Formats: sequence, C-alpha cells, structure tokens
Amino acid sequence: MNTPATVSAAIASTPYTVRLGDDQGHQWLADEPDEQGGANAGPDPHRLLLSALGACTAITLKMYAARKDWPLDGVEVALDFNPDGKPEDGSSLIRRRIAVFGKLDAQQRERLLQIANACPIHKVLSGEIRIDSALE
Repeated sequence: MNTPATVSAAIASTPYTVRLGDDQGHQWLADEPDEQGGANAGPDPHRLLLSALGACTAITLKMYAARKDWPLDGVEVALDFNPDGKPEDGSSLIRRRIAVFGKLDAQQRERLLQIANACPIHKVLSGEIRIDSALE
C-alpha cells in the first residue's frame, strides 16, 4: 500500500453498533452479536480483523498470478481466530486455510503459499505493531 489508510469509527446511542468510514468514502458497520448485547448489525472486531487478512491474501495471490500469467481461476481463504481457545501463553492464533483453483503445478502452488505469507496484512499482523493513542 503506497498511501496511508485512514479509517474512522464512531459509536452513538445504539449499544455497540459502530459506524466505520474511510478516506475513500466507503462506509460499513461493526457490532457485537445479540448474545453480547449488540444488534448484530455487522461483523464483530475479530471478524473484521480476519476479513482484512482474508481479503489481502486473496487479492495478493490474484495479482501475483496475473503478473506471472498463471492459470489461477480463484482463491478461497478460510480463517479462524483462536480456533482451539486462547493459547495459555497469552498469544493469539489465526488459522488460515487457502484454496487455490486452476491448473497450477506443484511449484506454482508452493510459490503461492510463500506469496500469501508475504501479503501486506500478514506482514503487519506477524510483525511488531505499535499503536500511538491519544484522547482529544
């Protein structure tokens, strides 16, 4: 990504329903499920995080295959957050399963896995993250 991404989040009187928007004019919602007191009007924050990794993985693989003129017909990415419960060491686990479709040979498939592990969001999530927070 060449330009900084800017996203805003705002919550008002509806419990846990958050309006999200970005600098490109997109708008969407996040929420908590009914059983957590939310309205289930959108995905919860963990699902939003997984969706960023899934989208980045699929897009990165399609772009790479197109540049190489490889016969990648489609990509499906399934993601689970802490599928076996929270690890005892306090870390988190994202399980990612990637299905690629097309007449790809074993070397192309292996290279696509390497590329998936180098997608920008994968790099962010697996690297050190610093968050600079301030109240206004």
